[in-house]
Amino acid sequence: MTSAVDTGVWIRRYRPAPDAGVRLLCLPHAGGAASYYVPVAAALAPAADVLAVQYPGRQDRRSEEPLADLRELADRVADAVRDGDERPLAVFGHSMGALLGYEVALRLEESGRGPVALFASGRRAPSAVRPSEDMHKHTDSALLDGVRRLSGTDAQVFEDEELVRMVLPAIRADYHAVETYELRPGDRVRCPVTVLTGDDDPMTTVEEARAWSAHTEGPTDLHVFPGGHFYLNDCAAEVLAVIRAHLGL
Repeated sequence: MTSAVDTGVWIRRYRPAPDAGVRLLCLPHAGGAASYYVPVAAALAPAADVLAVQYPGRQDRRSEEPLADLRELADRVADAVRDGDERPLAVFGHSMGALLGYEVALRLEESGRGPVALFASGRRAPSAVRPSEDMHKHTDSALLDGVRRLSGTDAQVFEDEELVRMVLPAIRADYHAVETYELRPGDRVRCPVTVLTGDDDPMTTVEEARAWSAHTEGPTDLHVFPGGHFYLNDCAAEVLAVIRAHLGL
């Protein structure tokens, strides 16, 4: 795996770009890790300084207890990027990361250092709640089956029993964080929100993605790509083009 520059417990910089005019904070999906964004860092450097968040309970933080509360996770991430760097910050999150990015943006705006943009990928709007989401309560095998069906994890991972035992607590904690999240009435970010989704995503319909417009005082735009929940694996070039266009890279 590509090594990262140590910038504290939470942030990994795989291609540091200290002279870039903008930073891009990248938040992984449920069960994901900072290394998922290595290709993004490689593609956008040196125009953007990509900061990938490493949640506790995975990879080099595997000995730590994962956090199962989205608001607590947002508190920690927001604190991690209040580091004195004055450059503009944009936020990109996929799936759970999109919802987390929304909460992080709210916290940064409250502190007067709000992001210039929020990219919400593969996640329906915070208000688009589906009843009876309880994957975090399922048996280990049922939970893993659900993750496997989304096709975002290398199939070989599920064949390694030791690795599965290692990552399962983090996956369950992430699903608990998302599925127990409750939107606070009246919360809206001020920054523009760019929504990206796959046209065959079982987790998000196009209309559920479009509903992000109700959660910002700024403009929104929607980009629909061919594919499922992890459409961005096959549409990386197109997703990167959207990011570049919105950040002026």
